[in-house]
Amino acid sequence: VSLLDANIPVGEATKVDFEQVYGAANILFLPCDVTSENQLKDSFKKTLEKFKRLDIVCNNAGIYDEENWEKCLSLNLVSVIKATHLGIQHMSKETGGAGGVIVNIASIVGLIPFLTGPVYAASKHGVVGFTKSMALTCFEKHGVRLHGLCPVFVDTALLVDLKSVKISGHKEKLQTMINKLGVLKTADVAEGFLRLATDQTRTGAMMKVIGNGKFDYEAEPPGLLPATQ
Repeated sequence: VSLLDANIPVGEATKVDFEQVYGAANILFLPCDVTSENQLKDSFKKTLEKFKRLDIVCNNAGIYDEENWEKCLSLNLVSVIKATHLGIQHMSKETGGAGGVIVNIASIVGLIPFLTGPVYAASKHGVVGFTKSMALTCFEKHGVRLHGLCPVFVDTALLVDLKSVKISGHKEKLQTMINKLGVLKTADVAEGFLRLATDQTRTGAMMKVIGNGKFDYEAEPPGLLPATQ
């Protein structure tokens, strides 16, 4: 597992946790600002140098910042597009790879309107649309499946930002939405990720992770793969 994070203390701490479970030889932490294409390329290169292959990419970085909206779009959407293209490049069967899967973490507000965060919603709608569109031909051409994960609110630092009156300006309406949709644990999101990463019968699926850790697909996934694949 290769971990990328601009927050070095958090990245190092996560690395230690993973090493205790999976062994130090199987974990790599790379400080990386994913909005930097050069840093992303270098991180993919170092990952391949250590592990010799790439099987799964999870694009999980995100912020909520309606004031610095260009930064929000750069991190939440543009970096996902860049990392997805890099993942395809290195996993593609056309270039000697073995294929693989990319899971892009979107949000439930990538599927519905979001009063308190229109730019955040735009970034997540972008992730959903990009992932669905790329998935239409990516498996056939490259052997790479693409999925999106759309959780409701998750108990992380991002939720603290969302609930900030200074940032949102709609505290009561936001709290009503949180009460209605519920708050997930990070383990619920991880479970959804694992389901998408290991299900070899689908591509282009948007999985909703809703209250009480329930999993559901948005309508019918657009690209069910043949059972023989």
